[in-house]
Amino acid sequence: MIQGFKEFIMRGNVIDLAVAVVIGAAFTAVVNAIVASIITPLIAIFWKADANGVPGIAVPDLYGGTVTFPIGDLITAIVSFLAVAIVVYFIFVMPMNRWKERQSAKLGVVENAAEKLPTEQELLMQIRDLLEQQKQTPKL
Repeated sequence: MIQGFKEFIMRGNVIDLAVAVVIGAAFTAVVNAIVASIITPLIAIFWKADANGVPGIAVPDLYGGTVTFPIGDLITAIVSFLAVAIVVYFIFVMPMNRWKERQSAKLGVVENAAEKLPTEQELLMQIRDLLEQQKQTPKL
C-alpha cells in the first residue's frame, strides 16, 4: 500500500502539478506587489487615471461620459503569469527533469530513438504500389 502511494507521488506530473500550485499561489502575492508598486505607476505616467483612479485608455461613451480600459490590470496579469511560469520552470520543473534523466541513466534505461515513421506521402506511395500489385496478380 505504501509502495503504491510512493509510486503515485513520484510520478513527475503529480509532483510538477503540486509544486506549480503551491509556488504559484505563494509567488503571485510577491509579483502582484511588485507590479502594483512599480509597473502600475509607470503605466500611470503614460495614461491618465479615471475618476476611480484606474489608469488606462479613456474612450468617450455614447452618453457623453468616458469609459476607461484598465490597461494596468491587463499588464499586471501578464507580468504575474510570466513571472510565476518562469520561477516554477527554472526552480522546479527543470531540476526535476534533470533528476529524472539521472535516474534513468543510473538504471541503464536508454531512450533509443524510435524508428522514423513514414510520411503521409510515403504511405500513399506504398498503398499505390500494393494496389498495382493486386491488379497484376491473376485471380483464380
